Amino acid sequence: MKLIFSLFVFLNFFNNPDISEIRKSYFNAANSESLSKNFSSKLSGVTNESDKTLVAYKGASIALMSKFAKKTADKIDDFKEGAKLVEFAVVSEPNNIEIRLIRLSIQENVPKIVKYNKNKKEDKDFILVHYKEQSGALKEYVKNFMLQSKSFSAAEKQTIK
Repeated sequence: MKLIFSLFVFLNFFNNPDISEIRKSYFNAANSESLSKNFSSKLSGVTNESDKTLVAYKGASIALMSKFAKKTADKIDDFKEGAKLVEFAVVSEPNNIEIRLIRLSIQENVPKIVKYNKNKKEDKDFILVHYKEQSGALKEYVKNFMLQSKSFSAAEKQTIK
């Protein structure tokens, strides 16, 4: 039994991608199909049982890949699958600022016709309230997102500098 548990821990530890590498890849992934595929492949081993931040990134990768699908029905189905994973991550860890950032970044960039934008204000407000609690690389990552985001006003961006 100990051997099975050790093997499970070992596989989960080495199957999870490095979060700093995922963060670097995320915002570039939307720029091309090849970058999007590369980002998606890094998350292929992530399951619902994985770290919920990685689950949210996997959902984002599926949503990103949907824009490169050939058929409209495939685009819609893929986007819904990705959004469902992001929502699962938010429900699982509602106080995770990075998961909220991922959802906000998707909702900012998806066409309005998709109607996946109801949480923009909620996520923006959450990020503003909890930004100062963050530290290190995550705080810098959130700051960089906020500075380029369409959701934050110039005055709000000034509060984080």
